[in-house]
Amino acid sequence: MEHAAQAVLSCMTYILSPQSYLAEQRMEGSRFLINNKFYRICTAIILLLLIVYLGDKVNFIFSPLTSLIHIIIIPLLIAGFFYYLLRPLVDYMERHKMKRALSVLIIYVVIALIMAGFSVLVWPSLREQLLNFVENAPVLVTSLSDQLAEFEKSGFLSKYIPEDSDLFSRFSDFLSQGIAQVTDYVSGLFSVVSNLVIILATFPIMLYYMLKEGSKFGTNLTLLLPRRYRKDGEETVHEIDEALSSYIVGRVIVNVALGILMYIGFLFLGLPYALLLTAVSIILNFIPYVGALLAAIPVVIVGFIESPSMAIWSLVIIVIAQQIQDNLISPYVYGKQLDIHPLTTVILLLVGADLGNILGMIIVIPLYMILKIIVRKIHYRIVEDKTEL
Repeated sequence: MEHAAQAVLSCMTYILSPQSYLAEQRMEGSRFLINNKFYRICTAIILLLLIVYLGDKVNFIFSPLTSLIHIIIIPLLIAGFFYYLLRPLVDYMERHKMKRALSVLIIYVVIALIMAGFSVLVWPSLREQLLNFVENAPVLVTSLSDQLAEFEKSGFLSKYIPEDSDLFSRFSDFLSQGIAQVTDYVSGLFSVVSNLVIILATFPIMLYYMLKEGSKFGTNLTLLLPRRYRKDGEETVHEIDEALSSYIVGRVIVNVALGILMYIGFLFLGLPYALLLTAVSIILNFIPYVGALLAAIPVVIVGFIESPSMAIWSLVIIVIAQQIQDNLISPYVYGKQLDIHPLTTVILLLVGADLGNILGMIIVIPLYMILKIIVRKIHYRIVEDKTEL
């Protein structure tokens, strides 16, 4: 009966005022679309794609802004990295009745002394090995090809690889191209050092104020939020702070310990470029899962250039060092605090590699940890608000 009355009323409205009736119907359709979740999602995706498309067409407008962001972001990332490494020391000195600013200055003096010792004791050898590697790259490629040819003639793999196969030649070409690309990359680093001076000169200043403020640094950021969200913001900042501190400090301790073990093994083995390969391994091991594999590749190649047996023993040293790290060092340093599914980690590493090469693979995990905490907090807040309503 009620539906019939509504139908009669609609007919009368249409007869008396067809324009008002059509306007009302359009309004009802608009309300339906606005309240439809699928429609809202599709609209958001279309708008996002449109923004990306337009941004790509007018990217020249954003070039100065992009350069400015690069100048700010890189020293900020470096400052953030050292902030989490040095903050425990500053907190310890502050707990023992020393002013925080004075603690930071004392730590800066100690770091300056350490860097002076590094530049005298370690850097000359590391620099010499790096320059020798770049200079002797063509010789290394030739030696690698000769070793592969000898290995092919030995008949060791003849039962597994057909005689007419060009596998060894293709593998040799692949490695030769890889060594050439690495050489060009290292040579390019020397040419951009002058451009990095300005960027690296700013990070100690950023680091000083970050260490001086301590936990207040994150709390001050929450003052930008509306008052009703500040408590949630403080909790989120604290959770992010704890996660990043645990991750960064843990990775540094574990990787340095791994590097010491590998360097001792390489020296005992007599592996060329031992210090350089160890430094590369420490950096690459910041990448979860695949970092160990990437670090092993140059070590095995350099070992194989000397002899196949040295390549095998180099791999044995890496495996032993990794086992000591995974079973003895890591559980006592940070346990399983990463809390990211391995498949998610692999996808993140692929995205990071595509966006920023090695640097992208290193920073993508901390960025994901931050984003995960923020999204989880926002979701919790939305659910809580709906429950209150």
